[in-house]
Amino acid sequence: MTSSRAWVLAYVQKKYNIQPDYPWRGHPSYAVLRHAANKKWFGVVMSVSKSRLGLAGEGRIDVINLKCRPELIGVLRLTPGFLPAYHMNKEHWLTVVLDGTVPEEEIFDLVDLSFTLTK
Repeated sequence: MTSSRAWVLAYVQKKYNIQPDYPWRGHPSYAVLRHAANKKWFGVVMSVSKSRLGLAGEGRIDVINLKCRPELIGVLRLTPGFLPAYHMNKEHWLTVVLDGTVPEEEIFDLVDLSFTLTK
């Protein structure tokens, strides 16, 4: 299955019963994933210009920012589909490209890790 923002948001809704929040008027498609109890973010789904991410080509690409263990970030960033966190702390956050490069299950595992790390 090709990766997309829709299945990530559906996964979060089904597993955690969390609906995305769209807090930025200037970026109405940017979806923030927050804990219901403490309102802390555990993910942000965005459509970002490829050039802003240092990727080749024109146009935009869907990505998700997730909190991650620093020792895991270094390893993951050596793998296609993983980038330095876009507009987040690069030591504790990671950007994952949602274009099919990273398998769904791996993204779901990282969503779960981010959820746990931000409780």
